[in-house]
Amino acid sequence: MLEVINHTNHLMKTAKPSPDITTFVHHLYHWEKERPHQVYLRQPFGENYRDYTWKEVGDQVRRVAGYLRALNLPPQSNIGLVSKNCAEWIIADLAIMMAGHVSVPFYATLTAEQINQVLIHSGCSVLFVGKLDDWQGMKKGIPTGINCISFPDYNPDPEHIQWNDILTQNEPISENPTPQPNDLFSIIYTSGTTGNPKGVMVTHRAVAEAVGRTQDILRYDVPNPRFFSYLPLCHIAERNIVEATSLGTGGTVYFAESLDTFAKNLASARPTHFLAVPRIWTKFQLGILAKMPQKKLDILLKIPVLSSFVKKKIREGLGLNDAQLALTGAAPMPISLIRWFRRLGITIQEAYGMTENLGAVCMMPQEAPKDGSVGKIYPGMEVTIADNTGEILTRSPWNMLGYYREPALTAETIDSEGWIHTGDVGEVDEEGYLKITGRVKEMYKTSKGEYVAPAQIEFGFADNKMIEQICVVGHNLPQPIALVVLSEMARGFDTNVINQSLYLTLTDLNPRLKTYERVQKIIIVKDSWTVDNNMLTPTMKTKRNVIEKNYAPMMEPWYEEKESIIWES
Repeated sequence: MLEVINHTNHLMKTAKPSPDITTFVHHLYHWEKERPHQVYLRQPFGENYRDYTWKEVGDQVRRVAGYLRALNLPPQSNIGLVSKNCAEWIIADLAIMMAGHVSVPFYATLTAEQINQVLIHSGCSVLFVGKLDDWQGMKKGIPTGINCISFPDYNPDPEHIQWNDILTQNEPISENPTPQPNDLFSIIYTSGTTGNPKGVMVTHRAVAEAVGRTQDILRYDVPNPRFFSYLPLCHIAERNIVEATSLGTGGTVYFAESLDTFAKNLASARPTHFLAVPRIWTKFQLGILAKMPQKKLDILLKIPVLSSFVKKKIREGLGLNDAQLALTGAAPMPISLIRWFRRLGITIQEAYGMTENLGAVCMMPQEAPKDGSVGKIYPGMEVTIADNTGEILTRSPWNMLGYYREPALTAETIDSEGWIHTGDVGEVDEEGYLKITGRVKEMYKTSKGEYVAPAQIEFGFADNKMIEQICVVGHNLPQPIALVVLSEMARGFDTNVINQSLYLTLTDLNPRLKTYERVQKIIIVKDSWTVDNNMLTPTMKTKRNVIEKNYAPMMEPWYEEKESIIWES
């Protein structure tokens, strides 16, 4: 291996876990005492909000925890939670911890077959069921014997134990029970880009270590912090930025009611801390350009008197004028998009990590961005690069314990020295900035025997606003081909205009690539890739293997066609 990155602000191999840790429930006890009447959670219902103060949240957590205790489950029992983001999600999560059990959250988009697999694998005996689009479809996959509890307000199942009945029939726990540091905090199932989801085991100590080392970076100093919760809370990024940071700062969490009300809810929240995946940032950009074409925007930004006014109006229109921390993660972010928002006064900081290391490897410093990297390595995090593959390896006090009930998979991911093998390929510079150059498993061999890293080629198409989604493939083809989904903007243009735009991008990009990387064809596919059709993970990552399998029968015929731009028939 190459030399381990070691900077003066890093606590490397000698880093010792703190003897005293602050868990999520410790934070709850603090704020329900210090700020009982301040609003913690704001749940929208149409034009109105249902507000939950710290005192109300504490009372509900204590009552639900009392109910869970009364079930007389073995200590550290796994308790499931399946719901879109809402106030009850966070309340249930805290109640599970307060009762001495392990929170096991699941994605709200799972099919009956998928929820069945993770429920059986995790061995949950209790399941909180909340805000879902298709509970009746999912319900078919719930194993018999599981004790289900329905959240109120979201079409609760009459066959379930009702949340409101638990609140009225159980007294709140009066004492302040605290989890032991080495107890399991949660089993977090990965979104499953390849194969079945794996249950990442995380302790309370690990969470406290990660949070404690990154408080300055995550802007705990911002007064009156506000958070907007819409990405899945069962994903490590949202759980870190929204749940953990709101509990740590005593801030207020606003939820999105639906996709249709997203823009209105975001504008109402005016978050100080905001996380979006690259696809959301792209949609923001396209929405702005639909109202103000790029040429007009460029002219206005060059006029000193108007520039500040235009920037502020755009930020206010998005709801991001108060954002002190604007983050992106979960997938690569094109440099051009980061720079585009920077011109508007929105500094997007890219963060990198994975569930196995609590999503906390590095973040781009706001005051010293280095475009092309994914940020600077966090204090306490070790990173090294494997000599033979270029794979990024990480080690920290917040390593996962392993995969639940999967010792063989755990041994494949964490080696004997405690290094997590991330599966990402990259490099670290002398200042501790990390650059991602590909995925070990995504690299494929062409029929000519050359290895291609598709993610880097896909970046070359980032500036073309005709493209909403892209996936470069080419296993066993002489040259790569690009499958693309058109953007909303493109749908308003004539076919010839779209073809010309894509062809110009292709002819500009290919000379900058190695000969065997050059894209031979662009295929415009008919259907968008969504979570519902299993082409995207719930965090909107492309499921490359699913996409490749779906289009595999057409790839060779497309490759043999004469045209460079092909429309799927």
